[in-house]
Amino acid sequence: MHDRIPAVAFLLLTLPLQAYADCHDPEALASTMPGTECARLETMTIFGQAETARDVAGGASVVTAMDLEELEITDVVRALRRVPGVSLQIEDGWALRPNISIRGTATERSSRVTLMEDSILIAPAPYAASSAYYFPTFGRIHSVEVLKGPAAITQGPSTVGGAINMTSTPIPDSNRGYLQGEYGSNNTWRVHGWYGGGSERARFLVETHQWRSDGYQTIDRSSADTGLDKRDYLARLSFSSDPASTIYQQLDIKLQYSEEESQQSYLGLTDADFSNNGLRRYGASLFDEMQNDHDQVVLTWRLETQTGSGLTVSAYNNDTSRAWYKTEGIDLDGSENPQSFRRTSWSKVISAVNRGESLDGASAGELQAILDGADTPEGSIQLRNNSREYYSRGIQLVFDSSIRAGSVFHELQAGLRYHEDQEDRLQRNDNYQQLDGQLVLNEPGLEGNAGNRVQDANAWAAYIYDRIEWDHWVLTPGLRYENIELSRVRWNTNSEDPSSRDPDNFRDSRENNFDIWLPGIGALYQLNSSLRLVAGVHRGFATPTNAPGVDPEESVNYELGLRHDTSRSSLEAMFFFNDYENLVGVCTNSSGGDCEPGDAFNGDAVHIPGLELTFSYLFDTESGWELPFQLVYTWMNAEFQSSFVSDYFGQVNKGDPVPYVPENQLWASLGLEKNAWSFYFSANYVGSVCTEASCGAFEKTESATIFDLSAHYRINDRWRLYALVENLSDEIYVAARDPYGARPNKPRTFLAGIKFGF
Repeated sequence: MHDRIPAVAFLLLTLPLQAYADCHDPEALASTMPGTECARLETMTIFGQAETARDVAGGASVVTAMDLEELEITDVVRALRRVPGVSLQIEDGWALRPNISIRGTATERSSRVTLMEDSILIAPAPYAASSAYYFPTFGRIHSVEVLKGPAAITQGPSTVGGAINMTSTPIPDSNRGYLQGEYGSNNTWRVHGWYGGGSERARFLVETHQWRSDGYQTIDRSSADTGLDKRDYLARLSFSSDPASTIYQQLDIKLQYSEEESQQSYLGLTDADFSNNGLRRYGASLFDEMQNDHDQVVLTWRLETQTGSGLTVSAYNNDTSRAWYKTEGIDLDGSENPQSFRRTSWSKVISAVNRGESLDGASAGELQAILDGADTPEGSIQLRNNSREYYSRGIQLVFDSSIRAGSVFHELQAGLRYHEDQEDRLQRNDNYQQLDGQLVLNEPGLEGNAGNRVQDANAWAAYIYDRIEWDHWVLTPGLRYENIELSRVRWNTNSEDPSSRDPDNFRDSRENNFDIWLPGIGALYQLNSSLRLVAGVHRGFATPTNAPGVDPEESVNYELGLRHDTSRSSLEAMFFFNDYENLVGVCTNSSGGDCEPGDAFNGDAVHIPGLELTFSYLFDTESGWELPFQLVYTWMNAEFQSSFVSDYFGQVNKGDPVPYVPENQLWASLGLEKNAWSFYFSANYVGSVCTEASCGAFEKTESATIFDLSAHYRINDRWRLYALVENLSDEIYVAARDPYGARPNKPRTFLAGIKFGF
């Protein structure tokens, strides 16, 4: 650990409300299938069980294990489509590195959302470099919790939109196992299995998830794959004292490792080429490949007294390394070596072709010919190895206690966390040319010539949160504090040894400190046994940047809504208004521009009013079939409140839309269930979004409606069969335009599988 951590910090940590569910979705699978029987203490969650999300004095949603099973969901994008207020930017179709937004926050690599797995921060460097280039293997995730509104101040560092917590497979309370095999289109296969159990005092779980596909795109003049190969391994141990003891204690150990190779690219298509074949990839992207690995160690100690108080202490360490080798840009005149390369982004090439304009002396036709495989000068195409290493580690504590004072009941939480993380960039540029339609290496670069930089963050976070129940009222006042120290050091990249970090090779350094107080309060009023009103206000904050002259991203967020529940139906309508004092744009490679990655830009004031609507109803038929129906709708209208010019945002006029915030989204599902059979049909509509504030020609995505269909048959308590069709109508549309050109969604995909519980 960092030498600044005092010894007392080993007893301190901050977690959100850490409830331990008695069991996750006991009806999700048969008695010998996963998730049926769980121990007294299991996976840490924001709000233990799905029902308690309805009791949160603010926006809250749960995607349960049963929800994920209905449509055999293995990517977080398909899972979060059913959560109101969440919008997503598709990039690879597999959701390997999803772009998630909550209530209008920036989608870019989910950098404005607090991401957690089992209540532990999971982004590679959530403070120093918050873009989430690593994401948990979603096929092994048990359930998902999304928290918005005033209660989000118990999470951090980003509180503008909210937090997403993914819970992993719980340890079963008796010896049992599970195995799933799946195969489908494009030679896609998946194997997921676990085994666990043990005694009353000592339990364990081992799990693996293996996922591979040849991919659904085709590269010009090549038969190379465009898919993925991802392997994930997890082990958990749990030791506990006698449950009847005066002070109950439990020690949990979690170990996780994953590795990925995926043939993914930033290079998209021109609109004309997309119309011809949206699943095409240009030959310049042939060598594009992501390689990454991630490992995690978490130690958690839980103490509970019989008087209703508890203490949870966790120490965690995440290490992530990635090397994304991909085509970066073009120098139409050619270059003798990587140092003399004059980079023009592929996004500018795509834009010039779309508009029929010349670029750097080349006509739109000549640029199109290069995309199609025409010869280029020596050293004209640059591929960059975006090689980075990350660590994220810390120590957390939360104290929770239940206190009754007369007719008033308090559920009090207080927490503290020390966290440190780092991003270490040592990147390389190589120069190629295109000859006879193939990439030919001209000049390999030296390690460090495309970036030699280290960013560090040290942060203390503390919060206090009280749930006060009195008569028909629930009030939840809270206060969060963040103290963040950011530093950045860069070394020269044009020296004889660009990888050197000697003082003689020093370029510049920068430090920034932030102290932030984030108050909030929520209220819930019970009008009658079925109807509740919800309201709240809180101060939002997003992970700051180290860029000079850039203000922190802050906002004041309001919400007002109602919930209505009966034995067969539920309805929630929530109006929210996010009032940004300053929206910050952060330049990354995936943003598609020519800006320096890591630079940030003020977007000034932004208003985002929105409406979230969820409805569910369980229909019955005389024949005994049950028809569960669900509907989720979100409306948002995100607009800039001032006019300005920015290297990142471009020309912005007051009233222009904030990029990648859809105005309308709709998700609906209808099931058909009886005895051993079940069928589920879902429809997801996403409106077009502006990819630039100006929202001109070639600056919009397309609206689309995607249908999924699944069928399940339970042979007996141990065996189940299922089949799934994703994108039933095979609709291919421009789902995104960043980083470099039009990008497709995943086409129609057939999958079939079998599950076995033992």
